[in-house]
Amino acid sequence: MKDQDLIADFVNRRVWAVVGASQDRKKFGYRVFHSLRQAGYTVYPVNPKGGELEGVTVYPTLADLPELPEVVNLVVPPEVTEQVVEEAHRLGLARIWMQPGAESAKAIAYCHAHGMLVIQQACAMVYKRYWD
Repeated sequence: MKDQDLIADFVNRRVWAVVGASQDRKKFGYRVFHSLRQAGYTVYPVNPKGGELEGVTVYPTLADLPELPEVVNLVVPPEVTEQVVEEAHRLGLARIWMQPGAESAKAIAYCHAHGMLVIQQACAMVYKRYWD
């Protein structure tokens, strides 16, 4: 699948998890979460600290989510990305979006080896779609 086709496939999916969602409005973990919600996506914030973000429950792990997301967006350090893609695979999740800075060669190789689709070096905030 070409990069643009892959991006189109991802952004046309409505249920996302943002791993690394943050309460800090200056951090990309907050910005990505907020941007996707504003665009009309169903977005589940994931952060081991838990709590609440903009009135939405923050879940400690992907396994804790009330439904499986169609896309897992990673806004975490590369070593955390490596752990999360393994969890995603165990849960049967196949679409991984690594925000700039979250990429890891090891995690990308893992995704490819396990038949997972992965986007890297692209920001979801740029490519998101708006829904009515």
